[in-house]
Parts: sequence; C-alpha cells; structure tokens
Amino acid sequence: MDVGGAALLVIDVQNGFVNHHSQHAVPAIVGLAARWSATGRPVLLTRYVNHPGSPFERFFQWHRLREPPETDIVRELLDAADRAHAVVDKTGYTLFTPETTRLIREAGWTDLVFCGIATESCVLKSAADAFEHGYAPWIVTDASASDAGPDVHDAGLVVARRLIGPDQLVTTAHVMRHLATYAGPSD
Repeated sequence: MDVGGAALLVIDVQNGFVNHHSQHAVPAIVGLAARWSATGRPVLLTRYVNHPGSPFERFFQWHRLREPPETDIVRELLDAADRAHAVVDKTGYTLFTPETTRLIREAGWTDLVFCGIATESCVLKSAADAFEHGYAPWIVTDASASDAGPDVHDAGLVVARRLIGPDQLVTTAHVMRHLATYAGPSD
C-alpha cells in the first residue's frame, strides 16, 4: 500500500444503513478515519441518496434513503465529514460518479482504501471499479459491514477476492502499520 498516494474512501456510513448487523463497524471506521486524517492524507466520504424511479425502486421495490435522517452521515462521523477532502453524493452503488472520477484523477491518488457499508454492494462495486480504472483498491475488512448480516458481508469478501485480488483485502491493523511508517509528504 502506497500511503503517500492513497486516499481513504468511507462508503455510505449513513443512518439508513446502520443497524444491528452493521453497527459494530462504525467505531472501527471512525478510528480509521481519525488516524488516517491525522497523517494528513485525504479522506473522502460518500452518501447514497435514493431517488424516485431509481433502479432500486423499480427492481427491488426499495424506497428507503430518500431523505434525512436516513441519508445523513452517522453522528459519530460528523467530525470526519467536516474535515474530509470531500463528501460526495451518489445515486448508485459505485463512488465513480463523473465528479468523483475527476476528483480522484486530479488529486493523483494511486491507492484507494475502502471501508464502509455495505461490503457486498457499494464497497465491493466501488473497489472493483477502482481496479478497472487502474487504481490499487484495498478493502479494510474489519471496517466494513453489511446491513444484511455477517453472511452477506462474508459473501462480499469472497467476491472481492476474486475481483480485485486476495492481497487487496486488509485489516485495520494492516492499514495502521502502513500509516505508522508514513513520513508525510516530502517537501
């Protein structure tokens, strides 16, 4: 992991996605974001917003996350959101909207470190898209969760190993070791 060229991407840690299946990941995400930010490296948060007529409504009859408080970033991450490089709204699984694609390219990030909710959908799709865009994707497995339960989280990790490579799945401890050796930007 090239921390000097990396950004932490916190995916959809919103009130509407945090439940008894995913709540355990919030403290890990908050700690990771705080430590990452303390090194001066960029943190980007995404926020999913459903819209009338979306594929989620049409194909799943899923009408949630249309407005606050469901769409709000969880309270525990509000400080991180205030200090973030950006908070980007999206209407689909991936963070690769035209705005975010441009932002990542212009920032010159080479490694994209993903955590958040839900492992099997938005985290996985964003990491796979990062892979296809030529970035080094990393998924922090213990700072990600599924609101559908641990079996679905595990299934997402199985697919991630196949799509982005088994060595791209790391733990918070792994990321912290890399951050500890990061000397900061060279001037």
